[in-house]
Formats: sequence, structure tokens, C-alpha cells
Amino acid sequence: MSSSSSRTPAALAALTLAALGVVYGDIGTSPLYALKEVFHAGHVEVTPANILGVLSLIFWTMTVIVSLKYVLLILRADNNGEGGLIAMLALATHAVRERPRLRQVLMAVGMFGTAIFYGDGVITPAISVLSAVEGLEVASDSLHPFVVPITLVVLTGLFAVQRFGTADIGRFFGPITLVWFFVLVALGLPHVIANPTVLVALNPAYAIDFWMHHKLVAFIALGAVVLCVTGGEALYADLGHFGKRPIRIAWYGLVMPSLVVNYFGQGALLLGDPAAIENPFYLLAPEWARLPLVFLATAATVIASQALITAAFSVTKQAIQMGLLPRMHIKHTSVKDTGQIYVPFVNWGLYVFILLAVALFGSSSRLASAYGIAVTLDMTITTVMTFFVIRYGWRYPLWLCIGSTGFFFVIDVLFFSSNMLKLVAGGWFPLAIGIGMFTLMTTWRRGRALVAERLRDDSIDLEGFLEAVFMSPPKRVPGTAVFLSAEQGLTPSALMHNLKHNKVLHEYNLFVSVQHHDVPWIGFDKRVSVKSLGHDCWQVVLHFGFKNDPDVPEALQSLKGRGVPLDDMDTSYFLSRDVVIPTIAQQGMAMWREKLFASMHRNASAAADFLNLPANRIVELGSKVEI
Repeated sequence: MSSSSSRTPAALAALTLAALGVVYGDIGTSPLYALKEVFHAGHVEVTPANILGVLSLIFWTMTVIVSLKYVLLILRADNNGEGGLIAMLALATHAVRERPRLRQVLMAVGMFGTAIFYGDGVITPAISVLSAVEGLEVASDSLHPFVVPITLVVLTGLFAVQRFGTADIGRFFGPITLVWFFVLVALGLPHVIANPTVLVALNPAYAIDFWMHHKLVAFIALGAVVLCVTGGEALYADLGHFGKRPIRIAWYGLVMPSLVVNYFGQGALLLGDPAAIENPFYLLAPEWARLPLVFLATAATVIASQALITAAFSVTKQAIQMGLLPRMHIKHTSVKDTGQIYVPFVNWGLYVFILLAVALFGSSSRLASAYGIAVTLDMTITTVMTFFVIRYGWRYPLWLCIGSTGFFFVIDVLFFSSNMLKLVAGGWFPLAIGIGMFTLMTTWRRGRALVAERLRDDSIDLEGFLEAVFMSPPKRVPGTAVFLSAEQGLTPSALMHNLKHNKVLHEYNLFVSVQHHDVPWIGFDKRVSVKSLGHDCWQVVLHFGFKNDPDVPEALQSLKGRGVPLDDMDTSYFLSRDVVIPTIAQQGMAMWREKLFASMHRNASAAADFLNLPANRIVELGSKVEI
């Protein structure tokens, strides 16, 4: 990715426009429901003082959390140009690599943050699309029975087209979202001009006064105020796609001004007509424009949902590369952009849970009670990770690190605590999804460690084994054999099985181990390390980042210039397919977790597919591993 400073104005403008649809889809559609939900629960009366106080809270929440925390601070913590919680996790754990206990704690915290992201990934599309379609009720009360069915149809269509990729429709995301932000301004500005008194809410004194006079109510209201920063994490997660500058230009130049104008327009409307709290966003528009506005809002929320689905695919791929999830079938939907991927299991898993959420809660107001816990927990975890990055990675003074992250940590905990009040009302739903994902991640990670330990205990040193073999060498057959091994220096079981049953050894032999690292990208110049073992045998280690696509044949091509013959039609790939057997052992896991791991291991995508091995040149030899 080229630096922002080297981009032409036209390229920068194009990236900024594209960032509107991908980065700001969620937060851009938050005016549909955020202000309404603050008053909807009935804790806050619709009085002029409360309206101004809540508007001030919304404005300063966006300013502190998005403008200051994410746009100014968090965007600086890039991992070789990449962002997101997994990139932050890699940075933080690398920064404390000399403190193994702390590293394990941060890994667990980061894993939970990644797991809870899936809970947020269920609620956000559900509440966004449902709130847009609810505009039909404003147009006509008789349309109320159709709101949920139409929402389900829209969501079904959205998930059905994922397998075709978003490369073609993605180019329309930016322009449509640009129109959406202009409409936000067009809706809110006339009401602000008609009642400019509302602008006094820019003064933080109104937020403080509201807090001082309604301490408990204001604390509860934070659970709804946080809706105005939905998708804040996307700023950081999409850093690698767009870079800092386009994201910052889009936020300060268009997104935040548009949101402020619309929120304050809704506030001005409520000052003149408190009854408009029924749906202040749609009531900003004249009656003739409400139905077209429903269609535009639905398109905007679909784009916002698309961005989150794409992020879920990307996060899953990164988690697989880092060994947090089992291998899954990943389909590349674009020959030009490696980031355009489709993960069927994740796609339809999200679809089922989103439809369940819409059917279970039935309205955006009820879904609002389920929203907040996941996103505020992720915000808190990101702040904690940032502290360790800037303290131990960047070596900033302790007082500066505490000062810069401590303030945001207090704000995050305050919002998280308020949202925890919604746990029984619906907050349990995304939390349950997150805990389920965390259980899968920890089980997979621990299970892989146990399998590696068992294989290590039962394995033989490769160099010593080859020395013994060549004391009385077997028959050599033409061609090259590539033996895949989980750990370098150990004898692959596939080699021993091949010698035992076939009693031959290929003319040339490569013992290949694949290593995934906690950096997003590793270039071809650093992809391969090779060591000669004699007798036309080589130990090869392939290095991939967590955003690289592991392609073993492609990586091995660089060995042709190092004296290693690799004829495509004369090369065979040997893999060991391990069958995991759960057993009662003190060093293992609980039996239910061992059975869960065995099931995950059995149903994981084939290693040959994951490593992009040619299907017609693979030899798999099985073995049993007890854990």
C-alpha cells in the first residue's frame, strides 16, 4: 500500500469516496435510531433541557470516541499498514514478548475481543436494516405487519449474493453513501435554521448539566447514546484498505458534519414537537419524501451491513492464519483484489443468527436493548491493547501512556457499565454468541497445542533419521517429493509411512514447514528459507503473514534458482492426515472440549485446499493422535 503522501489528488479523492461506503456505513446510518432510542425507553422525558443535554452528549461522544480516540490515536497503531483488533493483538503481544505471562493474558483478552466481534456482527445489520424498513410505518400505519417480512427478504437477498463477490457492486457503495450523507444534511439543516437555539448543545456544559441533574437516568441513557458511534471500530479495521489520510478526510470533511447537522435537526424538530419522538429521523422529511427516503435508507443500511459482513470474512481469515480457528473453505471472488473473499460457513452462520435476532426481537427498539455490550467491550479492549503497544512497543513514558489511554479507558468502561444494564433485556444475545466463539477459539488453540505436543513426543529428529536411512539407502525413484510437516526438524509421519509401505524414496525430497507470523504481510523476498540436508534433501520453511494467502507451490517456485528441481508435473505432495482421539488424561482438556476439538479438527477444511496444493498430485497418509 502506498503512503497517503504519495497519492495523486484524484487517487486520494477516489479512496476517500470508497471509504465512505465501507468505513462509515454503520455510523452513517445511526441517525435512523440513536436519538429516538435515548428517549424511547421512557427514562428520559422529552423536555427542552433534556433534548439539549442528550444532543450535547451525542456530539461529545462522537468527538471523544471517534474524532479523538480512533481518528487521532488508534489509527497511528498500524501493523505494517494494517489495522483491526487482530492487528492490534499482534502488535500488543509482540511488544510484551519478553513477558510470557502478560503475553498470555493479552492473547486471551484479544481473542475474546475478536470473538465478541461476531456478536456485534449479528446485531448491527439486524438493527440497521430493520430501522430503515420501519420508515414504512411512518408513511402508513397499515404497513406495520410487513416490516419484519420485508426486512427478512432484504437480508436474505444480501447474504445470497455474497458468493458472487462485491467487486462489481462495491464501486456503487461510495456514491450511494455520498448521496446519503448529503440527504442527512438536507433533512436536518432546514430544522436547524428554523430553530437555531438547538446549536447551544455544542457547548459541553449542557451535557454536564444533564448529567449532574439526572445522574442515574443519564447513566442509563448512555446505553442508547452509544448507538451514535456504531461502527467506530471499522475506522481502525479498514485502515489497511484505505490508509489514514482518506479515513480522516472523510470523517472531518463530510461524515461528522453531516451527522451533527442531522442529529441537531432532529433535536430542533423535537423542541418544536415533542411528539415527533415516535420517529424523529423520518419525520424530518416532508410527507411526499418519506417513502423514497425509506428506499434510500434501506440501501444505505444494506451497504453498512455489507461492510460488516466483509469485515467478518476478513477477521475469520486472519484468525485462521493465527491459529485461532480451524481451516475453512475460503473462496476468492476477485482476480485483482486478494481481499475480496467469501467464507460460506461464516456467511450462512451470520445469516441464521441475524434472522433469529430479527424474529426474536421484532423491532429496532427491542434490538437496541441487545446492542452496546459487544461494541463497548471491543472499544475497551482496543484501548487496553493500545496502552501496551505505545508503552512497550513504542517506548513512550509511562505517564504519557497512562494519560493518553487512561482517559479513553474511563469513558469506555462508563459506556460498557451502562450497557451491562441491558444484559437481561437483550444484551445476553450478542454476549452469548461471543462466549460461544471464544469457547471455540480457546478449544481449538489448546487442542492444536496438545496435538503438536503429542506429535513432538512421538517424532524422530529428521537429520538423524535421514542419516540412518542412507546407511542402507532404499530405492530412489524419479521425481520430487514434498513432505508437509507441522514443525521443522522433525520427521514427517508421511515419510515414515511411505518408506514402510512403498519402500522407496524420491530422487529429490523437500521437507516443508509452514509458519504463520503476527505481521499482516511477508514479501516474496522473505518467504522462503532453505537448508540442505545432503543426499538431495532440503529442509524448507515457508513464512506467511496473517493476511497472506498460503500458496505452497507458488512459494516453492523461488527455489528453482537455488539448485532445487521442481518440475510441476513431476512433483508429489505428501501430507499426514491426523485423526484426533479424545482420551482421559491429566494433561489434556475436559472430555467435552476434547470431543469438541476432535469434531472441529475432523470438519476443518482440508490442508491441501488451504495450502493451495494441486489436487491431482497429493498423497495423504493417515495416523491417529491421542490427546
